[in-house]
Order: sequence, then structure tokens, then C-alpha cells
Amino acid sequence: MRRATALPGSSLLPALALGAWALSGPAAAFISEFGIEGMGVVSTRASEIRGSVSPNGQRIVWGSTDREGGAGGWDLWQATLKDGRWQDAKPLPINSKSKDFDPLFSADGQWLYFFSDRPGGIGGDDLYRAAVLPGGGFGKPENLGLGVNSRGDEWAPTPSRDGRHLMFASDGLGGEGRHDLFVARWDGKAFVEPRALPGVNSADDEFDAAWLGDGKTVVFTRSKDVDTQPVRLFIAQCDGREYSGIAPLALSFNTEDGSTFGPALDWNKPGEMLVTGVAKAPRAGKLDIYRMKAPAASGKSGCL
Repeated sequence: MRRATALPGSSLLPALALGAWALSGPAAAFISEFGIEGMGVVSTRASEIRGSVSPNGQRIVWGSTDREGGAGGWDLWQATLKDGRWQDAKPLPINSKSKDFDPLFSADGQWLYFFSDRPGGIGGDDLYRAAVLPGGGFGKPENLGLGVNSRGDEWAPTPSRDGRHLMFASDGLGGEGRHDLFVARWDGKAFVEPRALPGVNSADDEFDAAWLGDGKTVVFTRSKDVDTQPVRLFIAQCDGREYSGIAPLALSFNTEDGSTFGPALDWNKPGEMLVTGVAKAPRAGKLDIYRMKAPAASGKSGCL
């Protein structure tokens, strides 16, 4: 199963003094550690997970497991920027009656990546993408194929800025145990030859990752058991061969007993990153989407 509902206990962060605490769009004047994204529109009483802003900054997509109005329960949603605020939240027309989740725009704005367990796939949760149409709609979703999809579950497709690599999580491609992070390369027709993300995988669940500095740094999620145990964000720097120096991401509600995951770089504002979590305040619902300053990418090249 995909993580979504396991929430931490009551021992969360103390209240913080926050700038731009109820961000409705990417036009906030400043961020004092973090701010909630789209209070009441993006972040609501439901669970909103893994937000992604389009490269032109005009729309945001995210996944929800329990927001009413979708096609299948686990659905993709979108809001558009109007008068500097996210407005008109709607489920995407590409949703199915099955699970549709983990959306991410490509850096060129031409594709929306996500996973789904809709009929016609290869295994459980498969990786898909849909063309982003000029008028704001989406093309027919296409399965990314046997180059990356297995009989197991693949999650959180994350294309590199240049589109030449795809990072994702899988429990069906072998590895260190449970879900691991992999990177596939684009051969001109498909993503192929997935290999383990160097230096990151362990016997725990590793999933939900974002590249910073074109691969010099990676932010990823780790959990002893994604279905039952807390999930936490970590950061690692490339040393030229693998990612090392793994440490918890510096964010006050990214705690050992917390629920923090779903990192996604804002292509429109690459100095900022969206994450999913549970802060004491501001808080809209079960799981909310927050905006924070992206950590510095202080690693080297060579890990892709």
C-alpha cells in the first residue's frame, strides 16, 4: 500500500512565528522557515500530498487520498493562479476509478508524471505520464513501460531538469529491501536500465525524492515501514560517486515521530521546495502541503 494516512502523535513542534503563513500562491513576500500552501484551496481538511507547481507558475497539482469530488478516492487535483492566489481546485480529468497519485510536472512543462494502478498496467502501482496541452488540459495517460515498471509498486516519478533521467521508488526491482530509490535513463524512446540511487538505499523504505542542484543533492523520505511507522525527510550530498552524509532535513516539524515526505522542487521558483507534513500551526487538515526554502546543493556532480 501507498503511505498516506499514518499520522504522528501529539508531540509535534512548538508554535512558530511564520511569515507568509497561509500561502495561496507562489507570490509570498518571504518565508520564515515554512508556510502552508493554499489554505482552504490546496491544503484543506482532507489529506493533500506532493504538490508540484508548473514551470510557468500558473498551476499547481497534488494528490489526495480522501478529498471529496474525485473519481476514485486517490485522485489528482489542480488549482490555477488568479490574482496571486491559488483558486478553483478541481480533480483532473485524467483520474480513473483506481489510484492516481504522486503528480510532478516535468521541468519543460510538457508532461505530468504520476503513478496509477488503473487497469492495463504491468504490476501494482505503475508509472505514467500525460502530455500537458496548450489549453491547460492533459492528453491520454501513457504507461512508462517495462523499462521502469515491475510486478511490484512504483511510486513518485521524478524527472531530472534536463529530462534525461527519471528517479522513482520501487519494491519490485530488487535492492536493499522494501522500497528503494532508482534512476533510469532516457534512450530516446523510453526510460530504461534503472539502477539503484547510489548511497541512499537501506533495509528501510526509501521513496519520495527530489534532486537539488541538478543531482548534486537529494532530499528523500525514509521509514522503517511506510504503512505503519513514521516517515521523515533526509538530505544527502553527492561526493562524486554516491550520496553521503545523510542527515535529517532541517525543518522543525520533520521529527522522528512525525509524518513528513513528498518533497518537490518548485520549477518556477527553484530556490523553494514543497513538502507534505503535519505542522502544529498553520494547519488545515490531516496532511498539508508546505513551502520552504530549498536547502543548498553543496555536493558534487557524478551521482547521475
